[in-house]
Amino acid sequence: MKKRMMALVCAGTLAVGMLAGCGGSGSKTETKAAETQAAGETQAAAETEAAAETEAAADTTGATEGVQASPEFYAKADLSVLNGKKIGITIQSLENAYWAGVMSALEDVLTENGAEYTLLSCKDNSATQISQIENFTNDDYDLIMIHPSDAAAVEDAAAAAREKGIKVMCWDDPMTNTDANWILDNTALGQAIGELAGNFISEHYDESNKAEVAIIGYPQTKVLLERANGIKMGLENTAAGKYEVVAEQNGLEANEAQTSMETILSAHPNCKVVAGVGAGAMIGSNEALVISMNGAPVPDDMGVFTTDVTKQQLELIKSGDQAARAIIGFEGSDVDTATACASMYALILSDAVGAQNVFRGVAPIDAANIDTIMSGMK
Repeated sequence: MKKRMMALVCAGTLAVGMLAGCGGSGSKTETKAAETQAAGETQAAAETEAAAETEAAADTTGATEGVQASPEFYAKADLSVLNGKKIGITIQSLENAYWAGVMSALEDVLTENGAEYTLLSCKDNSATQISQIENFTNDDYDLIMIHPSDAAAVEDAAAAAREKGIKVMCWDDPMTNTDANWILDNTALGQAIGELAGNFISEHYDESNKAEVAIIGYPQTKVLLERANGIKMGLENTAAGKYEVVAEQNGLEANEAQTSMETILSAHPNCKVVAGVGAGAMIGSNEALVISMNGAPVPDDMGVFTTDVTKQQLELIKSGDQAARAIIGFEGSDVDTATACASMYALILSDAVGAQNVFRGVAPIDAANIDTIMSGMK
């Protein structure tokens, strides 16, 4: 039996922590000495606590230990294990083109292998996602996959599911209360995007003719902030002295990215190179750049480089007359990613993953291999 549902609730709050301090003074030398000593002890304690908090915060930014996924790793999975299993899937959004394509392909793979599933969007709302996880738990699903709106917010719900013997997988974040996290090193991913752009810059620009570069990001999401920071590293690794970042703007969805790029071009009309964190950044900024040419051909020194793998991105690259040049992909096509995800389900259900953190592989997709990738897109 197959169920497909979309959550329609969209509301959320952000909590901000604040620290406050107080102090006093005395008139006697002994009192001052005692207060000085106490202040020193308080400062030391505060520094120790701050260091501990910094270390704890660092632990949540990414994972460093785990296994590297490969074709051989996924080949260990027996997809027949999925037959008759109830799988609950809650993701941030189905409005994003990448997720819509991959989830459509995943539905096909699960159906072909006899799994029962419920696919939900939380509309990027943690409260909604927690409720979805709790419902999966109460209905005794065999496995729950979470693509978290806020990983920290869903940890308790994930822990409660595991206490009932339900397997839990996280897509994108190194959560604690899971059987497996299917993750990217987002800084390294961003670095790969930046190196694609940097190599392009080195081909077309130099120190006397620097490229003006825009970075289209989305710092509101931790993993996308990591990607944007990685992009800067990759640019510097491959094109130091040959470029200048003239603007950084938001652009998660294509319309937002187009608006951001139009704003950038109004201030920096010679900005011809864009590096971005996802599909929307490529699609939107490409549109803005093409429009800016007023019907003239896109010049050879204009290029857009991002990640994600959507059919629209691939079509832009394949056309050869757009600013979109190349992307850093993951497993390959929608079907490739969906099959790898289903393989993760089978490995988790069989207790055969081998580590909590499984790092996904990345590789460039450009004119050289684009036909192969397009054959597996939804």
